[in-house]
Amino acid sequence: MIKGLAKCVREYKGDTILAPLLVGLETGLEVLLPLIMAGLIDKGIDQGNMSVIAKYGMILLAISFCSLAAGIVAGRKAAFASAGFAKNLRHDIFYNVQNFSFSNIDKFSTGSIVTRLTTDINNVQMAFQMIIRAAFRAPLMLIFSLSAAFSINKSLSLVFVLVVPIMVISLCLIMAATFKVFDKMFKTYDKLNNRTQENLHGIRVVKSFVRENHETELFKSVSEKIYKYATRGEKNIAFNMPVLQFCMYVCILVISWFGARVIVSSGGNADIGLSTGELMSLLTYVMQVLMSLLFLSMIFVMITMAKSSAERIFQILTEESDLTNGEHPVYEVKDGSIEFENVDFSYFKDENKNVLNNVNLKIDSGETIGIIGSTGSSKSTLVQMIPRLYDVTAGSVKVGGVDVREYDLETLRNQVAMVLQKNVLFSGTIADNLRWGNENATEEELQRVCDLAQASEFISKKEDGINSVIEQGGSNVSGGQKQRLTIARALLKKPKILILDDSTSAVDTKTDSLIRKAFRQEIPDTTKLIIAQRISSVQDADRILVLDDGNIAAFGKHDELLEKSEVYREIYDSQMKGGLSDE
Repeated sequence: MIKGLAKCVREYKGDTILAPLLVGLETGLEVLLPLIMAGLIDKGIDQGNMSVIAKYGMILLAISFCSLAAGIVAGRKAAFASAGFAKNLRHDIFYNVQNFSFSNIDKFSTGSIVTRLTTDINNVQMAFQMIIRAAFRAPLMLIFSLSAAFSINKSLSLVFVLVVPIMVISLCLIMAATFKVFDKMFKTYDKLNNRTQENLHGIRVVKSFVRENHETELFKSVSEKIYKYATRGEKNIAFNMPVLQFCMYVCILVISWFGARVIVSSGGNADIGLSTGELMSLLTYVMQVLMSLLFLSMIFVMITMAKSSAERIFQILTEESDLTNGEHPVYEVKDGSIEFENVDFSYFKDENKNVLNNVNLKIDSGETIGIIGSTGSSKSTLVQMIPRLYDVTAGSVKVGGVDVREYDLETLRNQVAMVLQKNVLFSGTIADNLRWGNENATEEELQRVCDLAQASEFISKKEDGINSVIEQGGSNVSGGQKQRLTIARALLKKPKILILDDSTSAVDTKTDSLIRKAFRQEIPDTTKLIIAQRISSVQDADRILVLDDGNIAAFGKHDELLEKSEVYREIYDSQMKGGLSDE
């Protein structure tokens, strides 16, 4: 995992290396200061020698300035490195998600991916900055300070041998308990983001049904869980400071007591005992040693928090799409013919619960095929096999006489335009959204597809016409307008196969009829698959496919199906009695 995440440092490798080197220089200079201060006290102040005081004073100023400069530059380099590392993580996660198949996306909720791109990356970024600064500074400070303390007086410095293990054991116990809490907390963040996203996406429904209080209670429940986990973790971490302070005061008391006795007995002679300056230095090193341990505890806390986040980020980075090109992909789709051979499909391949069962189907290029069936009959699943949004569990799907698994994915999907059940428009102008079908489309081409999709009428009524702004999610256009724009967008690809997945459900029957008429006249060579709930939308198709619980119940023309298919006849009769016919 560490190797995988380290690859995201890339162009910030220089800053990442330079920051800890400068931190090492800053720490070394900082440890020198108490030793020089001891000389200032013993040789200058105690002796009343102003020239020595001035000399040591200048040295102290110079070292302090160099240490400050090294610290400032180290901080800048660490900030650049950590921010750049986070930027690359976001880039790599987002780009990897773009390559996911539908089955890959099904493994992660949208809220979970958002949490990984925001909260988790922020945690890892802070941990990374702390690692290249504090994680180098604290151990170096500990080693340097202990070495300097033992060089002054080995006997008094033995107090560290007793205190440091107590600190380390306490920190380990605290961190072990804290890690489990933070792991649960970040998983709950996913639920919070999912709840927030779902609420905002369906805010009109929430208000329509006056469910604000219900949604607030659900949000409050998840939020309180995060609060409980956070406070529990913080309570564990809060033990750090009391333990540190206890150890620090013990060290100060022991060194002060025994140090003072040694100074008195030796008359302040450093050659045979301990000088006042050296005692002052030892007390400073007590602070440095124990502060370095405090920094280490903070590092452990941050790494503990970041460990869960890093694992979740690494899951996304290493997730590989289960839809990939073969060794020798085909880069040309000959025509729009489609063939299903003994196709089975299951969303959960290890459970043997097929949603498509032994489907055999042959469609000629240029045909218009209507697809109808009850809710849950796997109509959408069937057509998603064609552009290879999912791979079949068994059997094969052929387009242009070639198994879809042998095509280059981009080539195949460029020739199969699909208007999904959930129509999605993006922030920008109408023209921007249409050009998703062809980014180089001319104004004339945009106008043509709008005419075909019966979208020109409402577009012309807008003040800015085709340059009118579409708000996020297409919230400022009606459902029928949104459907017509997504159909126009698909037509702009000039595909060999056009799939409309219940894409005219929000338009009136007259507009629906005009769209189908335009298809027959303007794109006769394009194979058209039209999934619909209304029989009136498909009854003039070349052939109609009737699905029932993942099986082909019937396949033929409208009149034939009325005679031979009981399932089709039931749907037809129910709609005629319910007033869903063209009449």
